[in-house]
Amino acid sequence: MSGVTDARSELAAAGVATVYEAYGRRGLLDHEWIPITPGRRIAGPARIAYCGQGDNRAVHEVMPHLRPGEVLVLTMPDPEPVAVLGDLLATQALTAGAAGILVNASVRDSAELAEMDLGVWTRWRRARGAGKDVRGQVNVPVEIGGTTVSPGDMLVLDDDGVTAVAAADVESTVEAVRKRLAKEEGLRARWAAGEFSYDAYGLRAEDESRGTEALS
Repeated sequence: MSGVTDARSELAAAGVATVYEAYGRRGLLDHEWIPITPGRRIAGPARIAYCGQGDNRAVHEVMPHLRPGEVLVLTMPDPEPVAVLGDLLATQALTAGAAGILVNASVRDSAELAEMDLGVWTRWRRARGAGKDVRGQVNVPVEIGGTTVSPGDMLVLDDDGVTAVAAADVESTVEAVRKRLAKEEGLRARWAAGEFSYDAYGLRAEDESRGTEALS
């Protein structure tokens, strides 16, 4: 468990953009996400509720399965602005120790959610309520934003969006993230000293070889 906790901490601190790049530009959940409380950075294994269309019965079903440190993922076949989560369900997730919630649908009770010590990311904010008629499925792989997320895959969430790392790749991705952060720190020092990336990356020489005129 300590290894998972350490990985969560490192990936959360690195942030979505760094993890996505270090993972070979894979895993991006490529949608526009709304962080209910901006400024949070979290990571955790996915716990998934695949809801029926316009329904949140599966959200109620998944709650007893939720474990501390996990990211609760709520989605449906054709995501739409129907609120599958509000403050009452979020209270259950918080009590269970969830690290955060990703809602590929809508939330409501936004003000109450923002006051909770729980990161919530959503596609929409709407008051329109969901039904409770379709059981849906719990702990199954789902496709979100061009990426398949399976139960236990590591999700990283911040103001830039959401990215996923397959559970089997977490350890190697942590190593890749460390290397990328070290490289970025070196580049940051060079840029702060006055060097230009235009020269360091060979872009100026490339443009000159093509006869491209520099801006005056």
